[in-house]
Amino acid sequence: MSHWITEGRAPMDVWTVNLRRTHAWQNNDRYLQDRVVETLGIGYQDHWPFRQAASARGVKKSVLHDRVAAAGACFGESAGWERPNWYARPGQAPSYVYGWARQNWFPNHAEEHSAVRERVGLFEQSSFAKLMVVGRDAVKVLNRIATANVDVAIGRCVYTQFLNASAGIEADLTVTRLAPDRFLVVTAAFTQTHVESWIRNSISADAFCAVVDVSDAYAMLNIQGPASRALLQGLSSDDFSAAGFPFATCREVRIGYQTLLALRLTFVGELGWELYVPTSFALPVYDALIEAGAAHGLRHCGYHTLNSLRIEKAYRDWPHDIGPADTPLEAGLAFTCDWNKPGGFVGRDALEHLRRLGVPKRRLVQFLLQDPGPLLYHNEPIYRDGERVGFVTSGMYGHTLGGAVALGYVTHAHGCTDQYVLSGRYEIELAAHKVAATASLTPLYDPKSARVRS
Repeated sequence: MSHWITEGRAPMDVWTVNLRRTHAWQNNDRYLQDRVVETLGIGYQDHWPFRQAASARGVKKSVLHDRVAAAGACFGESAGWERPNWYARPGQAPSYVYGWARQNWFPNHAEEHSAVRERVGLFEQSSFAKLMVVGRDAVKVLNRIATANVDVAIGRCVYTQFLNASAGIEADLTVTRLAPDRFLVVTAAFTQTHVESWIRNSISADAFCAVVDVSDAYAMLNIQGPASRALLQGLSSDDFSAAGFPFATCREVRIGYQTLLALRLTFVGELGWELYVPTSFALPVYDALIEAGAAHGLRHCGYHTLNSLRIEKAYRDWPHDIGPADTPLEAGLAFTCDWNKPGGFVGRDALEHLRRLGVPKRRLVQFLLQDPGPLLYHNEPIYRDGERVGFVTSGMYGHTLGGAVALGYVTHAHGCTDQYVLSGRYEIELAAHKVAATASLTPLYDPKSARVRS
């Protein structure tokens, strides 16, 4: 903390004492009384995988909450939002039965996962934070803090990170240019205050730029899977073809009587679109998607499925796989960095210095257990040729790959070259038992992203 105060930056990950992690609505006496009592009380209880808070629930509900509840949603909570984690079958209670092995929702998860890979799935993601960065200097402000160049054509979406001065990753998000002086920044719900303050603190006193939180103005429906194009094209007169709607583009589209923003993006490794729907239009748009989706095998999918799909595709998640102590070079995200961008970007000098040093001493690697039975969650030790070299950062069961899949950092004092990483014999330790694992530096699922860009 003293280093943070005197030097202006933290020497390590201090998220647990970072005021930017908290939200204004949490300064509520009743919320704090109920949640603090539960938080202290569970300290010596079993920390079950996927355990959800029981107190202070129902703080935030999207306009679609009742619709997805009727579809069988079992809700989890993030930043106050009630979000569908998985969906119960008819007659099945939408509630967790906790355990260390496969929990009661595992078969539901398998069906949701397969639906996205084989047909089409609908994710209700209205909780995502949506920030409008506006003003004639908006591009200058964002370009200074983003690793990628966001000075792109109107309608282009850019995947990027925000770095600190030491090149650690402070944010991982998308920036979409909606107009010459207007950008949409989308980030996870729990990072909203962190990202918003990071942008605000980067606006100089003489800059014409403002940040507007529009999170509650839009619902977000994420339609993913090989049948997503056919589903959306059947509901709209707009062109959803590969040529007419390329990957990483955004445009206004019409579905029924409603008009909304559609971004062709994916966090699951499939053809798909994120639909940002004004809340007044959300219910009829949702109803139209559900009605038309029946012919395409549409299935409601929860956040557990989103997680398993993205880990199969080796997509990183902040702060599990990347954070303020991890650099893009270590995390395999250097492709987002525009090294020659005019004016550079925050953290570029530190990152350039690390790049000149050569191969990083730690790298993020994807793993697949060779035994299809065990599960992976987080923080399991990783062994290479019998020596512990790192820990799992995130894990889930990969139903397409046929086993538990994970991401984790491998460390080697003399540099983690491709040859070093891929030549070792790997095991991951589960409850004092080591399980053989396959390591990969490219996504084990669709490594060339042919499905994403189809």
